[in-house]
Amino acid sequence: MNMLTEGRPTKQEANIAMPEPGAVQTHTGNRALMVDEPLIFETGSPDRSGVDLPEAPAVDSRLGGLERDDAIGIPGLSEAETVRHYTRLSRQNYAIDVGLFPLGSCTMKHNPRLNEKMARLKGFSDIHPLQPVDSVQGALGLIDELATWLKTLTGMPAVAMSPKAGAHGELCGILAIRSALEARGDAREVILVPESAHGTNPATAAFAGYKVEDIPANADGRVDLNALKARLGPDVAGVMITNPNTCGLFEPDMKAISDAVHEAGGLVYCDGANFNAIVGRVRPGDLGIDAMHINLHKTFSTPHGGGGPGSGPVVFSEALAPFAPLPFVEKSEDGHFRLVEEETAEEHHASSFGRMVAFHGQMGMFTRALTYMLSHGADGLKQVAEDAVLNANYVLRSLEDVLDAPFAKSGPCMHEALFSDKGFTNGLTTLDLAKGLIDEGYHPMTMYFPLVVHGAMLVEPTETESKAAIDQFIGALRSVAERAKAGDELLKSAPHFAPRRRLDETQAARKPILVWQEPEEYAEAAE
Repeated sequence: MNMLTEGRPTKQEANIAMPEPGAVQTHTGNRALMVDEPLIFETGSPDRSGVDLPEAPAVDSRLGGLERDDAIGIPGLSEAETVRHYTRLSRQNYAIDVGLFPLGSCTMKHNPRLNEKMARLKGFSDIHPLQPVDSVQGALGLIDELATWLKTLTGMPAVAMSPKAGAHGELCGILAIRSALEARGDAREVILVPESAHGTNPATAAFAGYKVEDIPANADGRVDLNALKARLGPDVAGVMITNPNTCGLFEPDMKAISDAVHEAGGLVYCDGANFNAIVGRVRPGDLGIDAMHINLHKTFSTPHGGGGPGSGPVVFSEALAPFAPLPFVEKSEDGHFRLVEEETAEEHHASSFGRMVAFHGQMGMFTRALTYMLSHGADGLKQVAEDAVLNANYVLRSLEDVLDAPFAKSGPCMHEALFSDKGFTNGLTTLDLAKGLIDEGYHPMTMYFPLVVHGAMLVEPTETESKAAIDQFIGALRSVAERAKAGDELLKSAPHFAPRRRLDETQAARKPILVWQEPEEYAEAAE
């Protein structure tokens, strides 16, 4: 929102959703509980404060001439004003605690409150990374137990717990592959990435210094095995494959792919972001995979970081285990835990490619994930995958008559259902349907991804939604889809019932206005 120096912007400039023609106009601009919430800079001003403080005593400056010339400009508000502002803003957000979150490939499932309770236990929530190892034995034991679960579930002999997120885990795995190849004096330059892989896969390979080449998908939305085999050669370091892939499909040729890559001297990285669809049912290690990251927020219900703390452990095959990063937890015969770091790595981990992060990992994520595993057990985790797949197929089969489903005949989908905008009329697009879904009270699904499908709509209901909740969502999506196929003009200006009207998507991307401009009267008051 562009806050102009001439004063507060008009409703149109502020992007506020206007009432329907004939609706009652309110003095405040509020529409019942849909509040016209101003920025906090508009609510408060720098010339006042919510508390009374005595004048600060005069002291000699120790800043060496680096003192601030201008006022900070932080708005002053009372506690009540501050709490109300952020509470009202929170009511304009959509969250998993509000309703079904259909983002495909993101696995936005319920975060059990038991996990939160455990993460807040003293000894987990208040430890410091520089504490003596003897004072955090319980925390290290938890990390070791979580690592054991991850190795068991994946059928892999080693795991790095320090990567902070999925893409960070990808980089970890690719660096281990690079180190393994360099150790045998094999300077390969190319990573193959199927079209059905996550977008972070080619980005990670390029960031690590590799050339990236695409492998096409076949008509069923899966990797073209013959095309992959035809491209393998002495310059190929490995393949980065997402399984289940971004079309929501399992790769039945995964073992054949791994065997072919290994025979050609390469290594196999699997993007484990979609592990939620196969956890407890399939062990990636049995498929010949050498490295795979696991998004704890997607499979084991820890919250999405939103830019904050995350965790993306990476499991390794025997071929890559010696090259895994430091630090890692090791348990001695007497039951004592220690951290293997640079000073002690020479004993038995001399080939490590180094360190990914300053400290070991994010304790809150570890605690939540292990709580989830222990509360479900082996049979419960298996049911997680089964229910996630069941729900996704229910969505797919319930909507394939009204929405184009390009791979509906490729067999059952896994964790997510993929649709396209084929059949929409009057120039309507996937974006219009997504905006219409906001009016139905839902956050839109993932749009325009994967790129192999025009106007893609990727829906992942997850296993934590009831049939009643899914039925309501299906009804809403069906209604909007029918309007799109009928060419309903109102969809082009949706959403109509949201706090803000539709953005100009192109302008928002090319010319974002992210800085609030201070009105003149505020600046004068501060002086």
